[in-house]
Amino acid sequence: MNQGVYVLDASAIIGGFISKKDNFVTASVVNEIKDLKSKISLETAIEEGSIKITEPDSSDKEEVVQVIKKSGDILRLSQVDVDLVALGYKLKRESLNPTVVTDDYSMQNALKIMGIPYRSVLTKGINEIYGWVKICKGCKAKYPPEYEADECEICGTRIIKKRIKNK
Repeated sequence: MNQGVYVLDASAIIGGFISKKDNFVTASVVNEIKDLKSKISLETAIEEGSIKITEPDSSDKEEVVQVIKKSGDILRLSQVDVDLVALGYKLKRESLNPTVVTDDYSMQNALKIMGIPYRSVLTKGINEIYGWVKICKGCKAKYPPEYEADECEICGTRIIKKRIKNK
């Protein structure tokens, strides 16, 4: 039985988490590491082969986008985040038993929905699955995630992102 691998978010590397197991990152995560100490430990781990730079397949990204559109996490996840969740999904499909290491609550939410294990480095992590909706602060009209305007088309009040509990 495969003991599993880790997929590392920038927060994992900055928090000092690099496992003795196989670790995976995307090229975009490497680009997010700016502080010298983290950069040196990342480059050393890449040279030693304990961190591999791997990209998810486009089909894996599409799968993640479908999930985060439904949950509303698409409102909160960057492209780097989507790529990392998709990489976790790809490694799960390949039976490598990945655990994604991130302190990002929206990423953890998407991972929990997709059945991909995760762990935090510096934070407690999430306990429940949440969704996100766009809602008018004034008249409470709801808008789809792809609605681009900042103001309600009904009353002109500011639109906010609101966390909702998924049942």
